Amino acid sequence: MIRPEQVWQRESEAAVAEQQEASPDAVMTRIGQAVILLHAGDREEARNRLGEIWSEIGEEGDSLHRCTLAHYMADAQDDPADELAWDLRALTAAADVPDDLPGDRPGTGPPRDGRPARWEPHPELRVFYPSLHLNLAADYVKLQRPEAARVHLARARAATGALSDDGYGHGVRAAIARLERRLAAEPGAGPGPGPGPRPFPEQSP
Repeated sequence: MIRPEQVWQRESEAAVAEQQEASPDAVMTRIGQAVILLHAGDREEARNRLGEIWSEIGEEGDSLHRCTLAHYMADAQDDPADELAWDLRALTAAADVPDDLPGDRPGTGPPRDGRPARWEPHPELRVFYPSLHLNLAADYVKLQRPEAARVHLARARAATGALSDDGYGHGVRAAIARLERRLAAEPGAGPGPGPGPRPFPEQSP
């Protein structure tokens, strides 16, 4: 099973670079440095650095930081179950705050589930939804859970409207199609599930 990180890599690295150019974002700079180590093959050091950053920003940190970090932390894992756990964190970060909560700083807006509202999700995360669900589908295939894989693959397909007609978009769509063919070839596959409900209005096109 080939994890579809290649189609995310170009776009996420561009997002990291854009963030660094737009503002002196120390967190994104540190994530980018860890990603360089990861791509150079030093997975253990990359895990250590990403883990340190995660412990600092925590579950209440900025959604773009958490989503980007969790995605790359998933890439750095050796155990498929750990990879799944981090990909789920990446999706949770992207889906963190509904549209109707005001404010752009932690602690603003009405409480949700007994907790203060957090940062609004970054609009650029929308384009990552196909990859986020595609990564989860790939994780579930590795864990021999084809039905869960089909659910996320259908959500990945449903979210492709956010993709541009460029190399990244074509790459994501091609990766979705490859995994669809693989799952269709599984014994007793039958038709996959429908797209299912859209998670939140801001998460899907």
